[in-house]
Amino acid sequence: MSLEQLIQKCKKNDTKAQSELYTLFSRKLFALSLKYSRSHAEAQDNLQDAFVTIFKKIEQYKNKGSFEGWLKRILINTCLYKYRSKGVFDIISEDNIEDVNVEIDNDDISLDFLLLCIQELPDRYRLVFNLYALDGYSHKEISEMLNISTGTTKSNLSRARLILKQKIENYKANLNSQSL
Repeated sequence: MSLEQLIQKCKKNDTKAQSELYTLFSRKLFALSLKYSRSHAEAQDNLQDAFVTIFKKIEQYKNKGSFEGWLKRILINTCLYKYRSKGVFDIISEDNIEDVNVEIDNDDISLDFLLLCIQELPDRYRLVFNLYALDGYSHKEISEMLNISTGTTKSNLSRARLILKQKIENYKANLNSQSL
């Protein structure tokens, strides 16, 4: 069955088609959910909530643009909604912090370690970092999505990079001290 046929059946609340759509996209969306979540369990909850929304709103998908992109947007918005409702983005000081670049030597740092470091970031920093650095949103788009100023998005991104830089430097220093 083609994706278009599957979508049409889902629009008619066909549970078999919904199950097939879930199977088709759940792994990819779960990986995305992990980036925006603090834990595996939270990522699973976000994925389930996103699929509930997907099936409720699938009528709104008009075959314009990428269906996978539409799914990803719903998942990201589901995650962000939970954080907004918790007050994660209440305004804090927007002091300008110098932009920090994080250099990563691929031989020393595993992807699992990087994901763990990102998941350990405070919520406001992790979400802005993911939206900007991993998903390619602009500061203007992020500020609109999170209902915060662009100055706050820039500040949060800088702080996230600074924390990640420290974690990576500490990890490398620990590796070097163990090899001596």
